[in-house]
Amino acid sequence: MNNYEIADHFSMLAKLMDVHGENTFKSKSYSIAAYHIENLPKEIEEMDDAELFSLKGIGESTGKKIREIQQTGKFDPLQKIMAATPQGILEMLSIKGLGPKKIATIWKEMGIETLGELEYACVENRLVAVKGFGAKTQASILENISYYKKSQGFHLWAEVEMMAIDLRDKLQSAFPQKQFALTGAIRRQDEVLEFVEIVTDAEKEIITDQFQSIADAAIEEEPNNILIIRIPQHPVIKFYLTSKETFYHTLFVATGSSDFMEAFFEKYSLPETPQSEQEIFSQNKLAYIAPPLRETAIILQHASDGDLDELITAKDIKGIIHSHSTWSDGLDKIETMAKAARDQGFEYLVISDHSQAAYYAQGLTPEKIAVQHQEIDALNEKFAPFKIFKSIEADILGDGSLDYNERILSTFDLVIASVHSNLKMSLEKAMSRLLTAIQNPFTTILGHPTGRLLLSRKGYPIDHEKIIDACAEHNVVIEINANPHRLDIDWRWIEYAMKKGVLLSINPDAHSVKGYRDIYYGVMSAQKGGLTPSHNLSSYSLQEFELFLKKQAEKK
Repeated sequence: MNNYEIADHFSMLAKLMDVHGENTFKSKSYSIAAYHIENLPKEIEEMDDAELFSLKGIGESTGKKIREIQQTGKFDPLQKIMAATPQGILEMLSIKGLGPKKIATIWKEMGIETLGELEYACVENRLVAVKGFGAKTQASILENISYYKKSQGFHLWAEVEMMAIDLRDKLQSAFPQKQFALTGAIRRQDEVLEFVEIVTDAEKEIITDQFQSIADAAIEEEPNNILIIRIPQHPVIKFYLTSKETFYHTLFVATGSSDFMEAFFEKYSLPETPQSEQEIFSQNKLAYIAPPLRETAIILQHASDGDLDELITAKDIKGIIHSHSTWSDGLDKIETMAKAARDQGFEYLVISDHSQAAYYAQGLTPEKIAVQHQEIDALNEKFAPFKIFKSIEADILGDGSLDYNERILSTFDLVIASVHSNLKMSLEKAMSRLLTAIQNPFTTILGHPTGRLLLSRKGYPIDHEKIIDACAEHNVVIEINANPHRLDIDWRWIEYAMKKGVLLSINPDAHSVKGYRDIYYGVMSAQKGGLTPSHNLSSYSLQEFELFLKKQAEKK
């Protein structure tokens, strides 16, 4: 178990204790423990007892509970309280806007124990008159239940990719004479997926034998030689069983989206026994279309015209743009982050801690900014030619203004403007807020434009075309936030942005050195939109980046 999984045990226990109305002091202590575990500087599994028990916020008592979870996979106090909690109440904890106190009211005072009952109660306006709810809260709960139900059974690509690769590799190693390849949504690098899909020329018995010994695994046969494997708490695995001769035929058909395949078969045909996917494209006089691009019909026209540019890769990222340090809510010091970035081959680091309105994240006051800039100046002398740039993730306030006056904003090399508060906005309000921020001459980058969290929060509504057009007019870069929970801006708008001459920037939004790894997920998402290195700001060399900033300064 990693630290986040262990922290979830403590966090869930704290929430359920509040739902049940148990000792507030104890529940708060478990909540605090969860916070400390989640923010530890390294994985618990790498620590011995002496190191773990000596950590601030952990101690021997909590440390022993952590070891219990690691060794058994269970946490006895959590198991007991979960057993005393209806399943529907546990599900309610996954609904945005429903905290333990509201759930306690729904359960204890209203006698509602399932999501279905709660949804019906909302439709019947039963929550409107209940203290602590009201019409707006009721409408929000109803919307979030709908979103939760739609997202069930789906997983973030980033959460299942390594598992899928590991499964494929183990099968390939066990049966080297057979072929195994990932396909479908996971091969197209879709940000959210329902299945892990694998094409194989292995016999059905070979596959079923691998899963029959797994407890609670269910194996189902479907038409067209499809085998479904269901394992509790894991993504559903779908095997396409084919022959050696038709392996690439099946791989190609299973990879493309329905829109892509429908358009392909309208104009093109498949060889019966292709020896590779490249052969399929070449025989149809098409340029090779990489799997992540096989989403839309229009890509076939580009391939026919030979109009496919080389996609961006992780190796094309030259600098870390958008990172947080211990000055706000980051876990590592600026020096630590700079050294790690330099040692990983990056040419520069943009430190963009939170602004003062983000009090919950220890946002920087003007006084703290001045001291931080002195530290960055000293570190730049130490790390040259590697360079640290002074930035801020400035909150876009309710009226669209940024979180500092012009005098303070002028002290930064660049400003990332983002919305972090009052996310429940109408389209009109969101657009007014964002457009005002884009027009601000100090805005360099528009951060995570919709505020979405995949499978958790839809984000506020925006007119993407108008936002992109405004960024083109005011020379504002649009962020592709690489955090796998965000991947915002959505890849579907990358092509339009490039056509309008808008730079995008794959940024990790790193809150620690470990966060640099999220660049990979940003690149995977950007590939789906056809992003090229020349259209990506974080692919600029240090010299190119400095020239870019110089030109940006001229618009102020």
